[in-house]
Amino acid sequence: MTAALTDIPLTTIDGDTTTLGAYTGKTLLVVNVASKCGLTPQYAGLETLYREKRDAGLEILGFPANDFAGQEPGNDAEIQQFCTLHYDVDFPLFSKIAVTGPDAHPLYAALTAARPEATGDGPMRERLRDHGMTPNPAPGVLWNFEKFLIDRHGHVVDRFAPDVTADDPRLRAAVEAALAG
Repeated sequence: MTAALTDIPLTTIDGDTTTLGAYTGKTLLVVNVASKCGLTPQYAGLETLYREKRDAGLEILGFPANDFAGQEPGNDAEIQQFCTLHYDVDFPLFSKIAVTGPDAHPLYAALTAARPEATGDGPMRERLRDHGMTPNPAPGVLWNFEKFLIDRHGHVVDRFAPDVTADDPRLRAAVEAALAG
C-alpha cells in the first residue's frame, strides 16, 4: 500500500485503532455507508459480495457518515446494532466519520484525490437534482454508498457512484481484476 493510505489512523466501530496497513495484500472496497438512506439496502449486496470474495482476498470496509441529509444519525453502537440486526453485516465497520467538506477524514481526502471521478457518475447526480438537492461537486463524494476500490498493491484503481451496486457488472469486473492482480 502507498504510505499515505497505509499510515492514516482509523478507528474501528468497536473503538480500536488501526490503519489500512492491517489489510496489506488484500483488495479493498471502501464504502461510506448510512442506515437511513434510500440506498441502505445496498448493505445486503455488499455483504453477499464480501462472503463470496473474502476467501479470495477481498475486504469490504464500511465507514458510516452523516454527511448527506442526516442519514446516519446514530452513534457507533447503534450503527453496529442496525447493521447486524437488519443486514447481518460481517464485513469490517469503522467509527462514524465525515467523508466530504472541510472536516473530511484524511482517508477520504486521499481517496478522492487519488480517484477524482467515479464510474457510473451521472444518473444519481441527476436524481438528486430532480429532488431539489444540489449534488456535491466532484471530486467530492456524491452521496452515501460511494465505493473506492484499492488493489492488493495499495493503488486506488476505481471509484463507483453511489447507485452502482455490488452486483453491477462494472464493479464485479473491477473487483475480479483487482483480485487477480
